[in-house]
Amino acid sequence: MGLGPVMLDLIGTELSAEERDMLQHPLVGGVILFTRNYVNVAQLSALVAQIKALRDPQLLIAVDHEGGRVQRFREGFSRLPATGRLGQLFESQPDKARHLSEELGWLMAIELRAVGIDFSFAPVLDLNYGVSDVIGDRSFHRDPAIVFELAFAYMKGMQAAGMAATGKHFPGHGAVTADSHVAIPEDRRDRDTLWRDDIAPFRRLIDNGLAAIMPAHVIYSQIDPTPAGFSRYWLQTVLRGELGFQGVIFSDDLNMEGASVAGNDYVSRARAAFAAGCDMALICNNRPGAVEILDQLGPYQNPVARSRLARMHGRHAIHHQELQQQARWSQVRHDLAHYLDNPSYALNF
Repeated sequence: MGLGPVMLDLIGTELSAEERDMLQHPLVGGVILFTRNYVNVAQLSALVAQIKALRDPQLLIAVDHEGGRVQRFREGFSRLPATGRLGQLFESQPDKARHLSEELGWLMAIELRAVGIDFSFAPVLDLNYGVSDVIGDRSFHRDPAIVFELAFAYMKGMQAAGMAATGKHFPGHGAVTADSHVAIPEDRRDRDTLWRDDIAPFRRLIDNGLAAIMPAHVIYSQIDPTPAGFSRYWLQTVLRGELGFQGVIFSDDLNMEGASVAGNDYVSRARAAFAAGCDMALICNNRPGAVEILDQLGPYQNPVARSRLARMHGRHAIHHQELQQQARWSQVRHDLAHYLDNPSYALNF
């Protein structure tokens, strides 16, 4: 049985009998973890191992673990800064910022790989226009060239740790004030502006091997009336066609308010995401919605999507005890702590 096109979440810190059954459904291809699924490193490692033992090929296991406000696991993991701190550093010390971004991407990824998690949905490629509270310092910078420089270094660090990178939120979420978790954001800018600014980091990272992309639940009303994650224009014409992207397209969470445009019921939202070009759809924090999709979506065959998804499995397996003995791990943690505690950003390299 290959990987299905749906990624689900879990309720607690152990698999329930219901969840074991759900994760063996042929439509399921992955699991996304949250803070509620975490007690400590040993518990998380055991949970991940249980999930991976259920299927062959193994289900993908993902998490949002960017740093700053969005870091699902904290106690037992390194404290990661928001990537916006790197953008601040870049303005005065670009070489140090690039170096730290690569090391930060490696540290984030290697600690997740050490508990068996395949990938984090990172990095954020949105530009920080200073108007979006939900993006804010999750963005590297306002300047698309700086975002690319830092995101490229971050991606290299992730790859060195055996983790594929996912750029989000295409074609750019940073210029709208509304939060797509609770609203339906509309961006009224024209295509030329988006192409020149917001799309630029995505375009350049695609040219450098970006493995996956997550589109935004944002309507770009001057261009297409449908949110990007449900738009054939954005996903097929622009992303696959004009940008030549051949990696995985993950939907953002179908439970978000920004996805409600695609339908009141969740199976309609899933079908709309797949019809637009998503390879995998996420449904989080809504068990009835997840059950609805599994019960009603019906058979789904997309060999190309399955092949893309298989490339998201993590590489370079490492045990947590091994990691703690690595000189690089200790050095990066030391440098990172120095960076966080020193307001002058005088890094000890």
